[in-house]
Amino acid sequence: MNEMMLAGILHGAKDMHVEKCAVPALRAGMVRLRVRRVGVCGSDMHYFEHGYCAAFVPTRPFILGHELTADVEAVAADVQTIPVGARVTVNPARACGFCDYCKAGRGNLCRQTIMLGSASTVPPTDGAFAEFVTVRADQCHILPPQMEDGLGAMMEPFAVALHAVKRAGLVSGRKVLVTGGGPIGLLVLITARALGATPLALSDTVAGRRQTALKLGADLAWDPATKNLAEQSRELTGDGFDIVFEASGAPPALRQAFNLIRPGGTIVQIGTLGTEDVPLPANQVMAREIQFIGSFRYGNVFDEAIRLVSSGRVNLEPLISQVFPLEEVRQAMQRAFAKDEVIKVQIEINGRSQ
Repeated sequence: MNEMMLAGILHGAKDMHVEKCAVPALRAGMVRLRVRRVGVCGSDMHYFEHGYCAAFVPTRPFILGHELTADVEAVAADVQTIPVGARVTVNPARACGFCDYCKAGRGNLCRQTIMLGSASTVPPTDGAFAEFVTVRADQCHILPPQMEDGLGAMMEPFAVALHAVKRAGLVSGRKVLVTGGGPIGLLVLITARALGATPLALSDTVAGRRQTALKLGADLAWDPATKNLAEQSRELTGDGFDIVFEASGAPPALRQAFNLIRPGGTIVQIGTLGTEDVPLPANQVMAREIQFIGSFRYGNVFDEAIRLVSSGRVNLEPLISQVFPLEEVRQAMQRAFAKDEVIKVQIEINGRSQ
Protein backbone atom coordinates (compact mmCIF):
# COMPACT_ATOMS: atom_id res chain seq x y z
CA MET A 1 0.00 0.00 0.00
CA ASN A 2 1.18 3.51 -0.75
CA GLU A 3 2.80 4.91 2.40
CA MET A 4 1.52 8.42 1.73
CA MET A 5 -2.04 9.76 1.71
CA LEU A 6 -3.93 13.00 1.21
CA ALA A 7 -5.37 14.77 4.24
CA GLY A 8 -6.84 18.13 5.19
CA ILE A 9 -4.36 19.42 7.77
CA LEU A 10 -5.10 22.34 10.12
CA HIS A 11 -2.09 24.60 10.74
CA GLY A 12 -3.90 27.40 12.55
CA ALA A 13 -6.96 29.62 12.44
CA LYS A 14 -8.45 29.47 8.90
CA ASP A 15 -5.21 27.83 7.77
CA MET A 16 -6.08 24.38 6.40
CA HIS A 17 -4.59 22.70 3.35
CA VAL A 18 -4.82 19.35 1.59
CA GLU A 19 -1.36 17.83 1.81
CA LYS A 20 0.44 14.53 1.55
CA CYS A 21 1.33 12.87 4.83
CA ALA A 22 2.19 9.41 6.10
CA VAL A 23 -0.48 6.74 6.26
CA PRO A 24 -1.07 5.99 9.97
CA ALA A 25 0.67 2.90 11.31
CA LEU A 26 -1.39 -0.16 12.22
CA ARG A 27 -0.81 -1.06 15.87
CA ALA A 28 -2.03 -3.97 17.99
CA GLY A 29 -5.79 -3.97 18.57
CA MET A 30 -6.34 -1.43 15.82
CA VAL A 31 -7.87 -1.37 12.35
CA ARG A 32 -6.98 0.89 9.46
CA LEU A 33 -9.94 2.47 7.72
CA ARG A 34 -10.24 3.84 4.20
CA VAL A 35 -12.50 6.84 4.80
CA ARG A 36 -15.49 7.26 2.46
CA ARG A 37 -17.49 10.17 3.92
CA VAL A 38 -16.90 12.48 6.89
CA GLY A 39 -19.06 15.20 8.42
CA VAL A 40 -18.04 18.66 9.60
CA CYS A 41 -18.81 19.05 13.31
CA GLY A 42 -19.14 22.16 15.45
CA SER A 43 -15.82 21.37 17.13
CA ASP A 44 -14.13 21.18 13.71
CA MET A 45 -15.54 24.62 12.99
CA HIS A 46 -14.17 26.00 16.26
CA TYR A 47 -10.69 24.68 15.47
CA PHE A 48 -10.89 26.11 11.96
CA GLU A 49 -12.16 29.54 13.05
CA HIS A 50 -9.96 30.07 16.10
CA GLY A 51 -7.10 27.59 15.82
CA TYR A 52 -8.24 25.95 19.07
CA CYS A 53 -11.43 24.60 20.66
CA ALA A 54 -12.23 25.76 24.21
CA ALA A 55 -9.26 24.72 26.36
CA PHE A 56 -7.82 22.43 23.67
CA VAL A 57 -4.89 24.16 21.95
CA PRO A 58 -3.06 22.10 19.30
CA THR A 59 0.66 21.60 19.86
CA ARG A 60 1.24 20.78 16.18
CA PRO A 61 -0.67 20.77 12.87
CA PHE A 62 -3.21 17.94 12.80
CA ILE A 63 -6.13 16.39 10.94
CA LEU A 64 -9.70 17.21 12.00
CA GLY A 65 -12.84 15.09 11.55
CA HIS A 66 -14.62 12.42 13.60
CA GLU A 67 -18.02 11.74 11.93
CA LEU A 68 -17.33 9.05 9.35
CA THR A 69 -18.23 6.13 7.16
CA ALA A 70 -15.28 3.98 6.11
CA ASP A 71 -14.17 0.60 4.80
CA VAL A 72 -11.95 -1.64 6.92
CA GLU A 73 -8.75 -1.73 4.84
CA ALA A 74 -6.55 -3.75 7.24
CA VAL A 75 -6.67 -5.20 10.76
CA ALA A 76 -3.91 -5.92 13.24
CA ALA A 77 -2.91 -9.55 13.73
CA ASP A 78 -4.70 -9.75 17.09
CA VAL A 79 -8.05 -8.41 15.79
CA GLN A 80 -10.68 -11.08 15.14
CA THR A 81 -13.91 -9.15 15.75
CA ILE A 82 -14.23 -7.26 12.48
CA PRO A 83 -13.37 -8.38 8.93
CA VAL A 84 -11.39 -6.61 6.25
CA GLY A 85 -13.84 -5.09 3.78
CA ALA A 86 -16.57 -4.30 6.31
CA ARG A 87 -18.17 -0.87 5.93
CA VAL A 88 -18.41 0.85 9.30
CA THR A 89 -19.18 3.96 11.23
CA VAL A 90 -17.04 4.85 14.23
CA ASN A 91 -17.43 5.87 17.84
CA PRO A 92 -14.57 8.41 17.77
CA ALA A 93 -14.18 8.53 21.57
CA ARG A 94 -11.75 5.76 22.55
CA ALA A 95 -12.28 5.11 26.26
CA CYS A 96 -9.65 3.18 28.21
CA GLY A 97 -11.95 0.23 28.98
CA PHE A 98 -10.48 -0.39 32.43
CA CYS A 99 -11.42 2.50 34.74
CA ASP A 100 -14.42 2.55 37.10
CA TYR A 101 -16.48 4.56 34.59
CA CYS A 102 -15.80 2.11 31.76
CA LYS A 103 -16.52 -0.91 33.96
CA ALA A 104 -19.84 0.70 34.98
CA GLY A 105 -20.89 1.12 31.34
CA ARG A 106 -20.23 4.86 31.34
CA GLY A 107 -17.26 5.03 29.03
CA ASN A 108 -18.30 8.50 27.87
CA LEU A 109 -17.10 9.75 31.27
CA CYS A 110 -13.70 8.00 31.07
CA ARG A 111 -10.96 10.48 31.96
CA GLN A 112 -8.47 8.73 29.65
CA THR A 113 -10.57 9.06 26.49
CA ILE A 114 -8.73 9.69 23.24
CA MET A 115 -10.87 11.56 20.70
CA LEU A 116 -10.35 11.48 16.94
CA GLY A 117 -9.54 14.84 15.41
CA SER A 118 -8.98 16.55 18.74
CA ALA A 119 -6.31 18.52 20.56
CA SER A 120 -7.51 17.14 23.90
CA THR A 121 -4.35 15.00 23.81
CA VAL A 122 -0.71 16.03 23.48
CA PRO A 123 0.15 15.69 20.67
CA PRO A 124 -3.27 16.06 19.02
CA THR A 125 -5.01 12.94 17.73
CA ASP A 126 -5.41 12.96 13.96
CA GLY A 127 -8.92 12.51 12.61
CA ALA A 128 -10.77 11.51 9.45
CA PHE A 129 -10.35 14.42 7.00
CA ALA A 130 -7.96 12.00 5.33
CA GLU A 131 -7.83 9.00 3.04
CA PHE A 132 -6.96 6.70 5.95
CA VAL A 133 -7.37 6.70 9.72
CA THR A 134 -6.72 4.09 12.42
CA VAL A 135 -9.03 3.32 15.34
CA ARG A 136 -9.36 0.57 17.91
CA ALA A 137 -11.40 -2.35 16.59
CA ASP A 138 -14.16 -1.98 19.18
CA GLN A 139 -14.81 1.59 18.03
CA CYS A 140 -16.21 0.27 14.73
CA HIS A 141 -19.90 -0.47 14.13
CA ILE A 142 -20.84 -2.33 10.95
CA LEU A 143 -23.36 -0.58 8.72
CA PRO A 144 -26.13 -2.39 6.81
CA PRO A 145 -25.47 -2.67 3.04
CA GLN A 146 -28.44 -0.48 2.11
CA MET A 147 -27.38 2.49 4.27
CA GLU A 148 -25.79 5.28 2.24
CA ASP A 149 -22.37 6.63 3.19
CA GLY A 150 -23.82 10.01 4.11
CA LEU A 151 -26.18 8.47 6.66
CA GLY A 152 -23.37 6.37 8.11
CA ALA A 153 -21.41 9.57 8.70
CA MET A 154 -24.45 10.96 10.56
CA MET A 155 -24.39 8.19 13.18
CA GLU A 156 -21.97 10.04 15.48
CA PRO A 157 -24.04 13.26 15.82
CA PHE A 158 -27.22 11.17 15.92
CA ALA A 159 -25.71 9.16 18.78
CA VAL A 160 -25.21 12.43 20.70
CA ALA A 161 -28.91 13.22 20.30
CA LEU A 162 -30.09 9.69 21.08
CA HIS A 163 -28.01 9.54 24.26
CA ALA A 164 -29.42 12.91 25.36
CA VAL A 165 -33.02 11.85 24.79
CA LYS A 166 -32.43 8.61 26.68
CA ARG A 167 -30.93 10.60 29.56
CA ALA A 168 -34.33 12.31 29.97
CA GLY A 169 -36.11 8.99 30.48
CA LEU A 170 -39.50 8.30 28.93
CA VAL A 171 -40.39 10.93 26.31
CA SER A 172 -43.48 9.35 24.76
CA GLY A 173 -46.42 11.72 25.25
CA ARG A 174 -44.23 14.30 26.98
CA LYS A 175 -44.22 18.00 26.12
CA VAL A 176 -40.74 18.81 24.83
CA LEU A 177 -38.81 21.99 24.02
CA VAL A 178 -35.44 21.98 22.25
CA THR A 179 -33.37 25.16 22.57
CA GLY A 180 -30.95 25.51 19.68
CA GLY A 181 -31.65 24.51 16.09
CA GLY A 182 -28.18 23.49 15.00
CA PRO A 183 -27.46 19.92 13.87
CA ILE A 184 -27.61 18.45 17.39
CA GLY A 185 -30.77 20.35 18.33
CA LEU A 186 -32.52 19.24 15.15
CA LEU A 187 -31.36 15.66 15.72
CA VAL A 188 -32.79 15.79 19.25
CA LEU A 189 -36.06 17.08 17.79
CA ILE A 190 -36.20 14.22 15.26
CA THR A 191 -35.30 11.65 17.92
CA ALA A 192 -37.85 12.87 20.46
CA ARG A 193 -40.53 12.89 17.75
CA ALA A 194 -39.66 9.32 16.69
CA LEU A 195 -39.93 8.19 20.32
CA GLY A 196 -43.38 9.73 20.76
CA ALA A 197 -42.88 13.19 22.29
CA THR A 198 -45.78 15.58 21.69
CA PRO A 199 -46.15 18.50 21.39
CA LEU A 200 -42.67 19.52 20.23
CA ALA A 201 -41.27 23.05 20.13
CA LEU A 202 -37.89 24.45 19.12
CA SER A 203 -36.34 27.85 19.74
CA ASP A 204 -33.53 29.46 17.77
CA THR A 205 -32.53 32.97 16.79
CA VAL A 206 -31.95 31.96 13.15
CA ALA A 207 -35.13 32.04 11.05
CA GLY A 208 -33.88 29.41 8.62
CA ARG A 209 -33.36 26.93 11.43
CA ARG A 210 -36.86 27.56 12.75
CA GLN A 211 -38.29 26.83 9.31
CA THR A 212 -36.25 23.63 9.12
CA ALA A 213 -37.56 22.55 12.52
CA LEU A 214 -41.15 22.96 11.34
CA LYS A 215 -40.41 20.89 8.23
CA LEU A 216 -38.93 18.17 10.46
CA GLY A 217 -42.06 17.92 12.60
CA ALA A 218 -41.93 20.63 15.26
CA ASP A 219 -45.39 21.86 16.27
CA LEU A 220 -44.01 25.30 17.02
CA ALA A 221 -40.71 27.08 16.36
CA TRP A 222 -40.01 30.45 17.90
CA ASP A 223 -37.39 33.13 18.33
CA PRO A 224 -36.25 33.07 21.98
CA ALA A 225 -36.28 36.88 21.96
CA THR A 226 -40.05 36.97 21.36
CA LYS A 227 -41.71 39.14 24.01
CA ASN A 228 -44.80 36.97 24.52
CA LEU A 229 -42.83 33.73 24.71
CA ALA A 230 -44.22 32.74 28.10
CA GLU A 231 -47.78 33.13 26.77
CA GLN A 232 -47.01 30.99 23.73
CA SER A 233 -45.53 28.37 26.00
CA ARG A 234 -48.60 28.28 28.24
CA GLU A 235 -50.93 28.03 25.24
CA LEU A 236 -49.01 24.99 24.04
CA THR A 237 -48.26 23.26 27.33
CA GLY A 238 -50.43 24.59 30.13
CA ASP A 239 -48.04 24.67 33.09
CA GLY A 240 -44.81 24.32 31.13
CA PHE A 241 -42.75 21.74 29.27
CA ASP A 242 -42.07 18.33 30.74
CA ILE A 243 -38.58 18.25 29.23
CA VAL A 244 -36.27 20.94 27.87
CA PHE A 245 -33.21 19.86 25.87
CA GLU A 246 -30.71 22.73 25.90
CA ALA A 247 -28.65 22.23 22.73
CA SER A 248 -27.54 25.78 21.93
CA GLY A 249 -24.75 26.20 24.46
CA ALA A 250 -26.00 29.77 25.06
CA PRO A 251 -26.30 30.81 28.73
CA PRO A 252 -29.48 32.89 28.08
CA ALA A 253 -31.15 29.82 26.58
CA LEU A 254 -30.34 27.76 29.65
CA ARG A 255 -31.65 30.48 31.96
CA GLN A 256 -34.84 30.73 29.90
CA ALA A 257 -35.33 26.97 30.21
CA PHE A 258 -35.99 27.37 33.94
CA ASN A 259 -38.85 29.76 33.15
CA LEU A 260 -40.44 27.37 30.64
CA ILE A 261 -40.12 24.04 32.45
CA ARG A 262 -43.02 22.79 34.57
CA PRO A 263 -42.59 21.90 38.26
CA GLY A 264 -41.04 18.46 38.43
CA GLY A 265 -39.74 18.76 34.86
CA THR A 266 -36.33 17.82 33.48
CA ILE A 267 -33.72 20.02 31.79
CA VAL A 268 -31.02 18.17 29.86
CA GLN A 269 -27.89 20.19 29.13
CA ILE A 270 -26.27 19.12 25.84
CA GLY A 271 -24.71 22.32 24.47
CA THR A 272 -21.21 23.29 25.56
CA LEU A 273 -21.42 26.46 27.65
CA GLY A 274 -17.72 27.33 27.68
CA THR A 275 -15.27 27.34 30.55
CA GLU A 276 -16.79 30.10 32.72
CA ASP A 277 -19.46 29.45 35.37
CA VAL A 278 -23.07 30.26 34.45
CA PRO A 279 -25.42 31.62 37.18
CA LEU A 280 -28.48 29.39 37.67
CA PRO A 281 -31.69 29.80 39.74
CA ALA A 282 -30.82 27.15 42.32
CA ASN A 283 -33.84 28.06 44.43
CA GLN A 284 -36.13 27.05 41.54
CA VAL A 285 -34.34 23.70 41.32
CA MET A 286 -35.23 23.16 44.98
CA ALA A 287 -38.71 24.68 45.27
CA ARG A 288 -40.04 23.31 41.96
CA GLU A 289 -38.08 20.03 42.11
CA ILE A 290 -36.55 20.58 38.69
CA GLN A 291 -34.20 17.86 37.51
CA PHE A 292 -31.14 19.39 35.83
CA ILE A 293 -28.90 16.79 34.24
CA GLY A 294 -26.03 16.70 31.78
CA SER A 295 -25.56 14.67 28.61
CA PHE A 296 -22.01 14.20 27.33
CA ARG A 297 -21.25 12.63 23.96
CA TYR A 298 -22.86 9.18 23.87
CA GLY A 299 -23.36 6.02 25.85
CA ASN A 300 -23.54 2.64 24.14
CA VAL A 301 -26.09 3.78 21.57
CA PHE A 302 -24.37 3.43 18.18
CA ASP A 303 -25.94 0.10 17.27
CA GLU A 304 -29.37 1.37 18.36
CA ALA A 305 -28.85 4.51 16.27
CA ILE A 306 -28.01 2.39 13.24
CA ARG A 307 -31.15 0.28 13.72
CA LEU A 308 -33.40 3.33 14.06
CA VAL A 309 -32.11 4.81 10.81
CA SER A 310 -31.91 1.59 8.79
CA SER A 311 -35.49 0.71 9.79
CA GLY A 312 -36.75 4.05 8.47
CA ARG A 313 -38.08 5.11 11.85
CA VAL A 314 -35.66 8.05 11.86
CA ASN A 315 -34.90 9.90 8.60
CA LEU A 316 -31.62 11.83 8.65
CA GLU A 317 -31.36 12.57 4.92
CA PRO A 318 -32.91 16.08 5.14
CA LEU A 319 -30.07 17.16 7.44
CA ILE A 320 -27.30 16.56 4.89
CA SER A 321 -27.06 19.89 3.12
CA GLN A 322 -24.01 19.72 0.86
CA VAL A 323 -21.11 17.39 0.03
CA PHE A 324 -17.62 18.52 -1.01
CA PRO A 325 -14.62 16.52 -2.25
CA LEU A 326 -11.57 16.31 0.01
CA GLU A 327 -9.70 18.65 -2.32
CA GLU A 328 -12.21 21.37 -1.32
CA VAL A 329 -12.02 20.80 2.44
CA ARG A 330 -11.36 24.48 3.08
CA GLN A 331 -14.48 25.47 1.11
CA ALA A 332 -16.45 22.85 3.01
CA MET A 333 -15.39 24.36 6.33
CA GLN A 334 -16.34 27.85 5.19
CA ARG A 335 -19.71 26.65 3.91
CA ALA A 336 -20.51 25.03 7.27
CA PHE A 337 -20.69 28.51 8.84
CA ALA A 338 -23.78 29.46 6.77
CA LYS A 339 -26.13 28.68 9.65
CA ASP A 340 -29.27 29.92 7.91
CA GLU A 341 -28.62 27.84 4.77
CA VAL A 342 -26.98 24.55 5.78
CA ILE A 343 -27.36 21.98 8.54
CA LYS A 344 -24.67 19.39 7.93
CA VAL A 345 -21.79 19.68 5.47
CA GLN A 346 -19.94 16.48 4.57
CA ILE A 347 -16.72 15.65 2.73
CA GLU A 348 -16.44 12.85 0.16
CA ILE A 349 -13.10 11.08 0.24
CA ASN A 350 -12.84 7.50 -1.09
CA GLY A 351 -16.56 6.88 -1.54
CA ARG A 352 -18.96 7.67 -4.33
CA SER A 353 -20.98 10.89 -4.45
CA GLN A 354 -24.67 10.27 -3.68
